[in-house]
Amino acid sequence: MIKNYKISVITVTKNSEKYLQKCIDSVSNQIYKNVEHIIIDGKSEDGTIDILKKNSKKITKWISEEDKGLYYAINKGIKMAKGDIIAILNSDDFYYSKALKIVNIYFNKYKNIDFLFGSVKKYKLLHGYHPRKIYWTFGFYTTHSVGFFIKKKSQNRLCYYNTKFKYSSDYDLFYRMIVKKKMIGMATKKNEIMGRFRRGGISSKLSYMNFLTENNKIRLKNGQNRLIVYFIFILRLLRNFRRLFK
Repeated sequence: MIKNYKISVITVTKNSEKYLQKCIDSVSNQIYKNVEHIIIDGKSEDGTIDILKKNSKKITKWISEEDKGLYYAINKGIKMAKGDIIAILNSDDFYYSKALKIVNIYFNKYKNIDFLFGSVKKYKLLHGYHPRKIYWTFGFYTTHSVGFFIKKKSQNRLCYYNTKFKYSSDYDLFYRMIVKKKMIGMATKKNEIMGRFRRGGISSKLSYMNFLTENNKIRLKNGQNRLIVYFIFILRLLRNFRRLFK
């Protein structure tokens, strides 16, 4: 008999009025209904709070208070989550209507998995899970927002996102999850698409050098060989030299 796992969707907002309504609707309109939607707002100054108030019946819980950034806010959401499975959905992204039904099917069918990566539409269709690539690239998975789902008990084993990393704490979490804790994960089929990830978030505003530097710190913190880390750093600089001046 299939179990209806409770899925906690965590959304972080900060002046998100442009796309927030579509994000909220994409959760409330899911075919799968055993869902809670937690929204953590960083004291928005645009129309975000009005949207949250207007949609209070669709949202399980929301708070608005100043915080120290994205990963602090996600950690707040994790602490509030009551579900069996945790999902992250950025305020400018959205799910397709069957997304969470697909997630529940996978966690029922594959009881031993800790986490799942779903296919996501971004600038192209992202799909699959390639754990060996984690040592040198972000290209081992689909996306964090929209595409990542983890059992709450597995999240508890990892603890929280490390807020010392401002831009890529998800990479640190995945490194700990895959390499250090050796948790079990898989990907949905290519055509089982969770939703759409909009470009233009925090990662698009980050300089390439800052991105590489923080990646180095994450790899070193997690015990990767120092020579290999700096070899990859130099190689990526050479391959992406033009991006340093954007």
